[in-house]
Amino acid sequence: MDARTAGRRMTELLHLASRPVAVTFTATAPAGVPRVDRAGPAGCAYWKQAAEGAVFYTEAADHYNCPVGSFTHGIALPPERARELEDVVGTMVGLHYIRMEEVGALPRRAEPFRLAVYAPLTETPTPPDVVLVRGRARQIMLVAEAARAAGIAGDGAAMGRPACAVIPQAFNTGRTALSLGCCGARAYLDVLTPDVALYAVPGAILDAFTERVAALAKANSILTKFHEIRRRDGESGKKPTIQESLAAMG
Repeated sequence: MDARTAGRRMTELLHLASRPVAVTFTATAPAGVPRVDRAGPAGCAYWKQAAEGAVFYTEAADHYNCPVGSFTHGIALPPERARELEDVVGTMVGLHYIRMEEVGALPRRAEPFRLAVYAPLTETPTPPDVVLVRGRARQIMLVAEAARAAGIAGDGAAMGRPACAVIPQAFNTGRTALSLGCCGARAYLDVLTPDVALYAVPGAILDAFTERVAALAKANSILTKFHEIRRRDGESGKKPTIQESLAAMG
């Protein structure tokens, strides 16, 4: 299955309100794909544009407004911007938001950054390196189950600040990654509401991942009905056997 088909299936299976976003790192822009109109306040702002239907690419300078995001994406900052990174990190450390020793351990793309292509997964012009899925707890539950079932889940730890680090984490490890976001992403990305989290899927395993999402979505639908019957019977004082509850599903 191609990436666009995977995007359609995933959106339908998970009933996503926000379309999955494809991110591709490349040396040259795909034919017919324009550069982003203007630099955003942070790289995560481009996720919103892509989810809303825009297809575009960014250059390194389009990421300079967020020194931390530039760092995680492997962008070499010019001297004046590098000083901004030091100032931002210093402020974060001073506020006890992050420890200095954590900075060097943040996931970061090792490859030199040239261009990044952003698009809704259903319209991506290039095979994605990373796919970002935004969803509520139940939707993220399903994708996490699918990743574990397919043997492609990360270490299980939920990531936090910065949200953009979830991209190099998935890119570098070849495994899925869960992020609860950060205050910056929630400020720039108004669709990253308090009840929404991020799930990053390496593009190389998108096909296997989507197949497992389909299987787990079906299984969850059936098992949810089973548990609802068990709850209803329990609340009414009935004590059916497991076999009787299964038979009641029809």
